[in-house]
Formats: sequence, C-alpha cells, structure tokens
Amino acid sequence: MKEMNIIRKLLPVMVAFFVMGFVDLVGIAANYAKVDFELSDTLANLFPSMVFFWFLIVSVPAGMLMNRTGRRKTVLLSLAVTAGSLLLPLICYSFVSALVSFSLLGIGNTLMQVSLNPLLSSIVRSERLASSMTFGQFVKAIASFIAPVIAAWAASSLGDWKYLFPVFMSVAVLGIICLGFSQIEEKGEKKGEEKDEEREAPSTFAQCFALLGNKLIFLSFLCIICHVGIDVGVNVTAPKLLIERLHMPLAAAGYATSVYFLFRTAGCLLGAFVLAKYPSKLFFLVSVLCMIAGFGGLFFSDSLLLIYACIGLTGFGNANIFPVIVSQALLRMPGKKNEVSALMVMGLFGGTIFPLLMGAFSDMTGNQSGALAVMTAGVLYLLTFYPRLKR
Repeated sequence: MKEMNIIRKLLPVMVAFFVMGFVDLVGIAANYAKVDFELSDTLANLFPSMVFFWFLIVSVPAGMLMNRTGRRKTVLLSLAVTAGSLLLPLICYSFVSALVSFSLLGIGNTLMQVSLNPLLSSIVRSERLASSMTFGQFVKAIASFIAPVIAAWAASSLGDWKYLFPVFMSVAVLGIICLGFSQIEEKGEKKGEEKDEEREAPSTFAQCFALLGNKLIFLSFLCIICHVGIDVGVNVTAPKLLIERLHMPLAAAGYATSVYFLFRTAGCLLGAFVLAKYPSKLFFLVSVLCMIAGFGGLFFSDSLLLIYACIGLTGFGNANIFPVIVSQALLRMPGKKNEVSALMVMGLFGGTIFPLLMGAFSDMTGNQSGALAVMTAGVLYLLTFYPRLKR
C-alpha cells in the first residue's frame, strides 16, 4: 500500500520531468531557425543561449520563491510558463518572437529545475535520491530524443517543423492537470529527517550565494556549467557536423541529435539501476571516459557510422553527470536543499556560455572543430573533479 502511494506521487513528478526535456528542442530548433532566418553560426547559437541565460538570472529567485510558496506550486508555475512559451511561435513566428519564446522556455525550465529535484526528495528516501533523479533524467531524455524526430516528421509530412510546438504544449497542459490534483506532503515527510523546509525566514540572495564559499559546492557548480554546456553543444553541433562533412540535408542531419539523446536515454536508464547498487564515483569516471573517447573520435570521423558512434558515446557518458553531482551537493547540505538546488540549476547557465564560445570558435576556424575544442575542455574539467567525489 505504501509503495503504491509513492508511485501515485511519483507519476505526476515524472510527467514534469518529461516536460523538463522540452528545453532540449532548442538544439534542433536553432538549426531550423538558422535556415528560416538565414543566420550565421554565432547568431543561430543565440537561441540556445537565450534559453539558458535565464538560469543565471532566475535560479536563486526561484529558490527563494520556492521557500515561500512550496515546491509543488513552483513546479506548477513552471509548467504554465513552459506551456505559454510553446504557444507563442504558433501565434507569431519571427526572429524576435522566437527569442522571446525561447526566453520563456528558459524561465519555465529554470523554475522547474530548481523545484523538481527537491520535490522528488520529498517523496523518496535519501539513499534512493541519486537513482530516482537519474530515472527522472531518463524520462526527461525521452522528450529530448523525440523532439528532432517529431520536427523532422512534421517538416517532411506536414510541411512545417513547428508542429512540434502544439504536441509538446499539450503534454505541458497534461502535467499541470496531473500535478494539480496530486497530494505531496513537503514538511516532515520522513520520520527522523531534518525538516529543512521549516525555517524561521526565507533565505536571502546573500545566504544563497554564500554557499558557493563551500569548495565542493563551488566546484560542483562549475561541473554543472560544463555538463550542460556539453549537452547543449552536442545538441546544436551534431547536425552541423553531418551537414559539413557528409553534405546531408538538415532534415536528415537532425537525426544526429536523436542519436545523442537515444544513448543519453539509455545511459539514464542504466544509471537508475547502477547508481542504486554501486558507487556513483566509479560510474562518474566511466561516464567521463566515454565522453573523452567520443569527442576524440569526432575530431577525425568522416563517415556516418563513426560519427553516430562517437555522438552515442558522448550521449551515454553525459547521461548521469547531473544527478551524481546534484545529489552529492544536496546531501552535503541537507538543511539547505532549496538553496543548493538553486545554485546547481544556476549552473545550467553553461548552456549560454558554451554555444556562444562554440559559435565564435566555429566562425573563426571555418568548421565545427572549434566547437568541439570548447566542449572537450569542459570534459577535461569534469575529469579533474572525479577525485573529489564521495563513494
């Protein structure tokens, strides 16, 4: 009976994780927008940068809002903002409206990223948190995987890739309904657990940023910047590699993004089981080594199969970095879960930094090797973090 009650609470949260994956549609959308508006790499990469810029601005205020309104209500607000962002391109599609739409998508996703993991921690036991977060990332990756497929199908069968938006918007509305009728207790939900939500006063900006004074929290924050920068970078760059090296049309090249997220999804599913039984530190190392092998191959691969294999290795390796880092940070400061979550999500600002650097380096080098170099630097930083992880 108790297990069924937990499952009943988890289902709407997993729908929200699926909606969280909508942020990754910006990768394939940026490639289509580049063609629609005849943009350079630098300008086209402005779209994912606009999405992830808001993680820097909104994350800490979202954590403070969550302290006042609760985790569940913050997730509901994030779903509503996400639904609105997907509605805008259907009403008006221009360069400016697309920037506004992706900005709203970023704001909604920031609210969701900050509040959803702490909400999940209200349902599952602490020893299951990393594996549960990984399963949530698996659900999120499904949405990331199908976005390019739906866009390619809509472009070829319906004549417009933007039919992707109403499909995803309907799921966001479903998430609002499911979570709206759910009952999740956020205070004192586990006997003997510190009631970190019950505070005398909400945290201030200074108190949130002061946590960066903790060395592990700060280095974890940098890890999230690199992880998300790599995630968004591959999302945007993979189709460009196929267009550049194999002269493929965009509709066909877009499937490279799906390959990345297919292996990322498989990695999340595997991680959900592995992290429940084995040390996260070892799994983290294996993941980073997979990414190193993948990026090493992408510099030299010139066949479709090899490029797909390298993209797959990269996706598999990057699948579990986020839950491992965030779960360790949350468990390091259990009484500051909301603030730590906000800071970790602020690290998703890496999705702004990396594409801008990648676009600039690609335009300078005249090919995508410049973008690959930027992402490889991020992977090497992750490798240096490995010794700091606890088992």
